[in-house]
Amino acid sequence: MASNAPRLLLPDAPALVAGSARSTLVTPDGEVLVLPNAEMVRVLGGHPPPMLVHARATAKRLDIAPIRGAYDLLELFAFALPAQAAAPTPRGLALALDRPIPETDEAAAALLPDLVVLILRRLAAARQSDRNADAATLAARLRDVVRWPWADSVMAALGREGSRGAAVGLRVWRGLPEWEDAAPAAPPSNLPVAPAEARRALADLLGPGAEQRPSQSDYASAAAGAFVPREAEGSPAVVLAEAGTGTGKTLGYIAPANLWAERNGAPVWIATYTRNLQRQIEQETHRLFPDPAERRRKIVVRKGRENYLCLLNLEDATKRNDTREALPLALVARWAGATRDGDIQGGDFPGWIAELFDPAQVRGLADRRGECIHSACTHWKRCFVEHSIRRAAGARLVVANHALVMVQAALGGGDDAERGTPLRYVFDEGHHLFDAADGAFSSALAGWEMVELRRWLLGGEGSGRARGLQRRIEEFAADRPALSEPLTAALAAVSRALPPAGWQTRLALDDPSHPAEAFLGALRTQVLARARDAEAGYDAECDLHPVQDALREAGEGLALALDALRRPLASLHQAMTDLLEEEGAELETSDRIRIAAAAAGIERRALLPLGAWGAMLSTLAAPAPEPGSRPSFVDWLTLRRAEGREVDAGMHRHWLDPTIPFATHVASRAHGMLVTSATLRDTAEEDIDLAWTAAEARTGASHLPVPAIRASVASPFDYPSQTRLLVVTDVGTEAGPVAAAMRDLFLASGGGALGLFTAIRRLRAAHALLAGPLAEAGLPLYAQHVDAMDNGTLVDVFRAEETSCLLGTDALRDGVDVPGRSLRLLVFDRVPWPRPTILHRERRLHLSGGQPARYDDAVARARLRQGFGRLVRRGDDRGVFVLLDRRAPSRVLAGLPVEAQRLGLKEACAIVRDFVGHPPG
Repeated sequence: MASNAPRLLLPDAPALVAGSARSTLVTPDGEVLVLPNAEMVRVLGGHPPPMLVHARATAKRLDIAPIRGAYDLLELFAFALPAQAAAPTPRGLALALDRPIPETDEAAAALLPDLVVLILRRLAAARQSDRNADAATLAARLRDVVRWPWADSVMAALGREGSRGAAVGLRVWRGLPEWEDAAPAAPPSNLPVAPAEARRALADLLGPGAEQRPSQSDYASAAAGAFVPREAEGSPAVVLAEAGTGTGKTLGYIAPANLWAERNGAPVWIATYTRNLQRQIEQETHRLFPDPAERRRKIVVRKGRENYLCLLNLEDATKRNDTREALPLALVARWAGATRDGDIQGGDFPGWIAELFDPAQVRGLADRRGECIHSACTHWKRCFVEHSIRRAAGARLVVANHALVMVQAALGGGDDAERGTPLRYVFDEGHHLFDAADGAFSSALAGWEMVELRRWLLGGEGSGRARGLQRRIEEFAADRPALSEPLTAALAAVSRALPPAGWQTRLALDDPSHPAEAFLGALRTQVLARARDAEAGYDAECDLHPVQDALREAGEGLALALDALRRPLASLHQAMTDLLEEEGAELETSDRIRIAAAAAGIERRALLPLGAWGAMLSTLAAPAPEPGSRPSFVDWLTLRRAEGREVDAGMHRHWLDPTIPFATHVASRAHGMLVTSATLRDTAEEDIDLAWTAAEARTGASHLPVPAIRASVASPFDYPSQTRLLVVTDVGTEAGPVAAAMRDLFLASGGGALGLFTAIRRLRAAHALLAGPLAEAGLPLYAQHVDAMDNGTLVDVFRAEETSCLLGTDALRDGVDVPGRSLRLLVFDRVPWPRPTILHRERRLHLSGGQPARYDDAVARARLRQGFGRLVRRGDDRGVFVLLDRRAPSRVLAGLPVEAQRLGLKEACAIVRDFVGHPPG
């Protein structure tokens, strides 16, 4: 019988917190054990499974397998409070549950039972909500299927036992709303936003009591230049606006963007490079539309289809009844019933859920590279992606990312094609436009790329759940020979053109059984013969030319096989196009949509890459380029390794200057474009006009017929009083001295320290030497490529824990947006010079204006400036930037807002200790 009075049922279990070198266990009777990790592992064998936070991360720190039956508070939190944010540590949960943050691991372990009580109380308080209608049944299923430790506690808090069908709680799609199509939008107007109007809009947005920031108002005025009517086709109004950190540029461009969208009846697309900024922009719009319902209508976050939960994939997974998937599916289902937008790669989905299990069990629930069957899907009307596409059409502001904008423009609009190409763009983090375009407009003929195309065409081939092309179109192709015949021919050609399972093993054994494998094997031979340090255990690369005879011959064979696949696919695509033209008026709306979507998918997912691969293979027989000649593309070969094992080989083609296709496919089609960043220019360049010219080249503005408007607004921060820049001159470059220096600096700051490395192996070596001393001092240490957490989770933990320290590669730099004392010390292990790759070699040769050394300096300066900009995010922030590279030339430090002090480690630690080592006041 169900109980009407909920009660709290707490586990009688010890509480465990594992550190980098030592761990803490608090028993139910209050005994506290603080032991080295190896000894704690032995002690745990005499206790029942403990309460802990993040079972996999805990196990990794203890160097053991995850503890069976452990009470992971993250599982309980995700089940009881779905779609709510929390950093996955005891301190992070305390912050999320409004509890004082424990200062020591002993206090954290003692707090775990209290956190369980808080979570269960919140679940009990919401037990009558529709969202929790099936929660008890789902908990009962988890108890019966996987013996979930929290099941009885959850059912007790809900006040009832589960009593319905075994999988009923997983069928979350039944309660999701359906979208409804609206009439096509009216053509937008072309009314401008004047600079004075942008200033007034910003003032209204900030409100009468807001702090007056003249630089922010000046910025909004300059941004208005991107919201004027276009004067000629292909000639957008472009504004390059550099805004120093603290200017308030987000609201500065939101104000004129929203005004233009309201006035002209079309959305403005705001594109970012990092997920953190995408989330930050969405949060800033709360000022614009305080009412959540109105904000949902007028502000839409758009990402690629692969970022969203696919309800059909979820349904397929529930039907498999795989006990290994029971718990992750349950947590995803709980989240799906509470999420704002269904973004399973970010948004309100806790990234640590995937970390608790095999990540593929969660990530695989998203659409993967075009498997969507669109209107043939039973969940199409509830689909999260379709919801976001339709909401974006009627929105004021669409917050997207650089990659989505570029790919959709290159593909004629992508998912949003029927709703019109955006007319106005804001590219925040504009210093990344070059890199984003480089990724969007490049091609790779590699083993995994061919395997992905095979999977898209044939499906899972036995073990996987991926739907192949035949399944996606069979309902309307089966009785139409014009479609079924080329489909059959194409599927027959797949096995002859694309590598089957086991290709990696045969590649390593030099035992090809297929044209694709023969090509990859010959490619591997050329790389091993010519690459520098080819046997070092890391990725290797070499130039394409001069091409070895074996590679040329294998390329010819692969080209023939790929063309035999391309031709029937092209016939199938043409037949679908003809069908839409000839019978479009007679087809059911759903059939017409499905055929159009399938045709577009064949073009994007198959014909375009096959065409690119054919063009790349044709260069194998072409003469080598003349020495010193400027190419349009850079071609090279790679052998990829992971953990010392070969995992892929491929031929790559990148534009020498990727801003050319960006300007062609994106910028020239827009009516207006604002490109903004704190680091658009190389401020060390004495010639200001030359610095702006370089910025125009890196953003694609130089390829447009109308000159860009240039604007610069200085940061309001007082960097000389808020920051220090130190270059340590008595530390060697080896891992030991670098780790020792970081240890001393981290201890001097009392945590809140970020260490950035130029190589993963240096990071791992430093972590091994840092973990023990920091643990002894009570400073939590987390590390990219070491801890069982992804980058987003690591940053969330770092932000939540004021005394924590974080190690990462330079690639982590832009994702760290952490105001306050959680980031008060930033240490680079060395100058972040660009990696000496073949692609970089060609770009520094041909894009440097004849001064390749200055090209390298500019890249390093930009990375240092971007890192320095992480330190101070608010007016009361203080921070120290340290470079452990005595060889750092003064020219790469030029342009930073404070003068560098060159000194020894002892002096540097004293400055860090005095400047940020203890809270102000």
